[in-house]
Amino acid sequence: MTSASALSRRRRLAVLGICSFSLFMNYIDSTALNVALPTLARELHAGVASLQWVVDAYMLVLASLLLAAGSAADRLGRRRVFSIGLLTFSAGSLLCSLAPNVASLIAFRALQALGGCMLTPVSLSIVRNVFTDPAERARAMGVWSAVFGLATACGPIVGGLIVSGFGWRAIFWVNVPVGLTAFVLTRLFVPESRSPRPRPVDLSGQLLVIVLLASLTGAIIEGPVRGWSSPLIAGAFACAAVAAVALVAVELRRAEPLLEVRFFRSRPFAGATAVGVASFTVLSGFLFVNTLDLQLARGDSALAAGVALLPATAAIPVAAVISGRVLARRGPTGVMAAGGALLVAAMGVLARLGPGPGRGTLAGAYVLLGLGMGLVSPPVTNIGVNAMPPSQAGVASAVTSVSRQLGNLFGVAAFGALFASSLRSGLPAGLASAGLTPAGRAARLSGAGVGLAGAHAAVAGALRDAITGATHAPYVFGAACGAACVLLAVSLTGRRAHAAASRRQRDPALSGAAGPPGP
Repeated sequence: MTSASALSRRRRLAVLGICSFSLFMNYIDSTALNVALPTLARELHAGVASLQWVVDAYMLVLASLLLAAGSAADRLGRRRVFSIGLLTFSAGSLLCSLAPNVASLIAFRALQALGGCMLTPVSLSIVRNVFTDPAERARAMGVWSAVFGLATACGPIVGGLIVSGFGWRAIFWVNVPVGLTAFVLTRLFVPESRSPRPRPVDLSGQLLVIVLLASLTGAIIEGPVRGWSSPLIAGAFACAAVAAVALVAVELRRAEPLLEVRFFRSRPFAGATAVGVASFTVLSGFLFVNTLDLQLARGDSALAAGVALLPATAAIPVAAVISGRVLARRGPTGVMAAGGALLVAAMGVLARLGPGPGRGTLAGAYVLLGLGMGLVSPPVTNIGVNAMPPSQAGVASAVTSVSRQLGNLFGVAAFGALFASSLRSGLPAGLASAGLTPAGRAARLSGAGVGLAGAHAAVAGALRDAITGATHAPYVFGAACGAACVLLAVSLTGRRAHAAASRRQRDPALSGAAGPPGP
């Protein structure tokens, strides 16, 4: 096994490039897919709930297995698990591109996510292991982190270009040669490494996490379809509640659990985690609903919708740089609260927009959203790690990453459920009786199911009003999530709490007062 410190600078840079490129492939796939959803819905005759599952099947697996994948890499070998992840992601992408119906696409997305969950945490571990010099490691981590912003900014436009030129299946095609190339390069350049003391397997905790997230996500997505009072939905919510209580009880009894529940005794850590969930709920829910609005209600092509989202995605990395500088000088409370306030403003503007174009106002709301997300993200990571003693920083960082994936998961589920419920109630009786409740079927009927031009215009007009009206409730919910970010920033991560967290970081002996005990 090659020692990380013995690697040449050129090989270390090659490793950084491989890890960053694989991460870029993983995240751009998710952001690009949002733009393809209306086209996918028309071709596969998918409703809103099916579209939610196409996105959330990936997020559900990712959020459920992210911690376990990192632990498996420490135990079995980081290069080995990373290589398996690349092959699995590529195979899942190939199967997604060949999916004959929406049910198989959802299943193949889950397989794709099984590979994806091995890429993000493991690539970070590889970078940290290869770059042993602190200054060089800091620069490498900066490059690795910048990939998130780049993928977010490029995803909608790349997705629009691919869908407009080649169709939605091509979004998955491109992953196959890229993933296989990354696999070969990994075998050539990435050294194998393992943790000297890997965390023990927590099978009971892992199963409870899966039951909790699957039950809760399923209940939220299927609620508008099956009825919120149906026994199946009520049973799913009850199952999620029981799993949550059992998870806390089981994890508190383990010395090294999958999920460190004790971390949440720290107010700064709990606040940062909650803000991470709330803010990424807003972002993922916005991308899901707004893509449907732009293409189905406002008539944009996939490419035009991707370009329209650029003000939001480009503003995120710009604001993140500003946030980092303010964070170093004035602490996290103000910048995090400002970010939450911008999210409230963006959601408020979007909730008030009617079915008309309003392009300038729309772009302004997108900029507010991007600035808000960019301001919130760095403090969430900073507080989440600094609230714990240095010996726990790696685990704390992993939990912070999971909180963002939970936000992505719940955002699509909650925004989509509100959108589907509002769409059903907002459709004229004739359209509703024709089975036009899901946005995908609505688009299919308005495009091909009406013979007369005048009738087509009437259906399209009613549909446009219904879909645009259906976005009101999700954006109001998004504004509430933004307001929660502001309140959490002020109450749970205020200056006194942050100062206490900083003292604990400097002196781990103090960590028992508000955080979990050391290992």
